[in-house]
Amino acid sequence: MDNNDILIRLRYALEIKNKEMAEIFKLGGVEVSVPEVIQILTKSDDDDDENDVQMKCNNSMFDSFLNGFIIHKRGKQEQKPGQSNTPEPVSPKSANVNNLLLKKVKIALSLTTEDMLDIFDKAGIRVSKGELSALLRKEGHKNYKECGDKFARNFLKGLAIKYRG
Repeated sequence: MDNNDILIRLRYALEIKNKEMAEIFKLGGVEVSVPEVIQILTKSDDDDDENDVQMKCNNSMFDSFLNGFIIHKRGKQEQKPGQSNTPEPVSPKSANVNNLLLKKVKIALSLTTEDMLDIFDKAGIRVSKGELSALLRKEGHKNYKECGDKFARNFLKGLAIKYRG
């Protein structure tokens, strides 16, 4: 699952409008116009390469969107003394975007562990607290577990069921 597909599913699940998407990107520090948002959210057909109008969303752009989503939902965080003003940028090839998605959506929507387990349950997947904890850990931690596409897809499916009914 690529970043564009994740954005399409997240937008559907939470009923985010195109204009809101552009504002969220801006909050995350990336200038994206509404027509560019539409290009990002357009599914590309593999057969029709000539008329491919989809704009690819790279990892840093996706990370900026998620940071903007947190600010959009929870407001700007007051800076503490000695704290850097920007979050660590995600490296293009490391950090699994699925793990990033779980962590940042959890923060943005103020979800508890029980809420997350309930979302997975709505999608038809049983996840233990230990498994969820491993998915939410920092990369490099001894108990870190990489989040596969199936988990991410089912998380987004569960979000859609929870928020759309």
